[in-house]
Amino acid sequence: MTKITLVAYDGTRFEVAAENGSTVMENAIRNSVPGIEAECGGACACATCHVYVDEQWVDAVGAPAPMEEDMLDFAFDVRPTSRLSCQIKVRSELDGLVVHVPERQA
Repeated sequence: MTKITLVAYDGTRFEVAAENGSTVMENAIRNSVPGIEAECGGACACATCHVYVDEQWVDAVGAPAPMEEDMLDFAFDVRPTSRLSCQIKVRSELDGLVVHVPERQA
């Protein structure tokens, strides 16, 4: 299992053991992380699972694909570290990953 920390907007930390191959969004929903709505269920068809990847993890997570970049146009307060959590696949290299939930979703 890969350890991921999701930090809610109020600062509450959710440390979860995520299965490789799942997505950060799936783990956020499974663990009732507030602020992750995931209205499209992970199809990259909305921007309601928007997160900020912690600076030290940006390179390991990688850049968004063009389709994800298009969806991020609809997200609230997009930053250089913005990603859709449905598009971040959990893998061993991301053990210790930290992502932050924005104040609100689009």
